[in-house]
Amino acid sequence: MEQSELGGFLRSRRALLQPADVGMPVGSRRRTPGLRRLEVAQLTGMSPDYLARIEQGRVAAPSATLIAALARALRLNRDERDHLFRLSGHPAPPAPGSDEHVNRALLRLLDDLATLPALIATDLNVELARNELADALLGEQAPRRCPARSCTYRWFTDPAFRARLPAEDHEDEGRAQVEDLRATVAARPGDRTATDLVRALHVASPEFTRLWDDHDVAVRRSDRKRIIHPLVGLVELDFDVLATTQGQRLIVYSPAPGSDAVGKLELIAALGRESFDITGPGTGP
Repeated sequence: MEQSELGGFLRSRRALLQPADVGMPVGSRRRTPGLRRLEVAQLTGMSPDYLARIEQGRVAAPSATLIAALARALRLNRDERDHLFRLSGHPAPPAPGSDEHVNRALLRLLDDLATLPALIATDLNVELARNELADALLGEQAPRRCPARSCTYRWFTDPAFRARLPAEDHEDEGRAQVEDLRATVAARPGDRTATDLVRALHVASPEFTRLWDDHDVAVRRSDRKRIIHPLVGLVELDFDVLATTQGQRLIVYSPAPGSDAVGKLELIAALGRESFDITGPGTGP
């Protein structure tokens, strides 16, 4: 690993960003331009000390997952992202189709949506980024390995994940997941990641196989979600895909004007993600 190059590159990218660029408050007494190390650490979920050790060349081999998180936090373009991976001793991620480097334009939109739960996901339903209100609504997600990184896979295999929606909604939700996945697989001819996901679902879930065999197809652009929150109860929200690019989607949850979901969402925002402490790690639908 080119440790001195890696540290210099990370510091230079930090210097190009301001807190407002990543949806953080500006604060006061900023002696140097750009993001502070603490702010980048908060965006990636790592400790400031660990980030400092990476920048100082004292980490032998940062993981690819951690490097991907740094690329997202620093809003790197594709070339910068690939350079960061190579400096860290990892091959650059694969070409579009299975690429999960978050699109910069979608991240900017996500940062602007502070008053509504929003997230960015791939067309295979792998979540790449969320805002704070989405965490508060859905619960933070623990890192997972393929195929469980896909929310579609977890829907058909994880009872705790399904329990976040009322039982009477499960059939419609499962059908919508399968229809959307079929559209994605058709749009990715020969893509191994997509076909591996379908194969794993066939093995793990007879329910998935039953729905898949219907051959229904529909890209999921909007829907209505009824989400069970551990403190405020049932919250009914509109689910809309507001932007798509390079196989990625910006998804926003919004309450109907005048509905009781407006007040519930305000309460969830006030409670924050700590509301999930009573039930353990959350799983977002």
